[in-house]
Amino acid sequence: MKRLSDISVIKEILTRHGFNFSKSLGQNFLINPSVCPRMAEESGAAMGVGVLEIGPGIGVLTRELCQRAERVVAVELDKRLLPVLDETLSDLDNVKIVNADVLELDLNKLIAEEFEGLEVVVCANLPYYITSPVIMKLLEDRLPIRAVTVMVQKEAAQRICAPVGSRQSGAVTVAVNFYAEPELLFGVSAGSFMPAPKVDSAVIRLRVLDEPPVDAEPDKFFKTVKAAFSQRRKVISNSLSSGLSKSKDEINQILARAEVSPTARAEQLSLEDFSRISKYI
Repeated sequence: MKRLSDISVIKEILTRHGFNFSKSLGQNFLINPSVCPRMAEESGAAMGVGVLEIGPGIGVLTRELCQRAERVVAVELDKRLLPVLDETLSDLDNVKIVNADVLELDLNKLIAEEFEGLEVVVCANLPYYITSPVIMKLLEDRLPIRAVTVMVQKEAAQRICAPVGSRQSGAVTVAVNFYAEPELLFGVSAGSFMPAPKVDSAVIRLRVLDEPPVDAEPDKFFKTVKAAFSQRRKVISNSLSSGLSKSKDEINQILARAEVSPTARAEQLSLEDFSRISKYI
């Protein structure tokens, strides 16, 4: 197989298959030859490990994963890429392409059927527009996975990996830390893609926790977090009052019991703070 990180090779293959990039699907294919091998290594792909890939594109990262992992299952939404992947991955016998929307898939069922007896990790170059929904589905579905290694927009990576309680933290920061330990691995310049996006990217790894680090009911916890960050410029008493449709007095009583200052802002709170507040909501 010719080098899939070679622009001329990519253009020749895509032209032959009549493929045009879709802006609505956020398609940007990796052409930097050093990125995919590093992502595959960082993902934990190895013998005895199954890898779930999301959005394989033309298969550049897929090939690297297949060279390391026992088995790779790649979920691709765009039917137009199926014949392309048939060609670019034709010499590999440990890969399966599933044509589906990952947000609508029963991933627990897929993993049980495709990776029996294997440890499982996720590795993907995620389209920017579905970064948060995909990451949260992977974590909220409580899948039997060890880690999630994904390429996302640099700003999103920094927010996800920011310490909870810091100025950069947001609702997604708190949500991710409820399920996993996030780590920013390395940056990837916009010029590493074809077509080149307007912003840089970064690769992050989420090591999935066996249990949440705080004692809280997920539904109440995330309802509280969402309300707290719904108006992040306001103090916590105001944002919770508005987001939860409760009176200011009621919210202040809850905050007092939770030992949280009503004048604090959402980004200043810890996981423990959100846990205590959610218990009294």
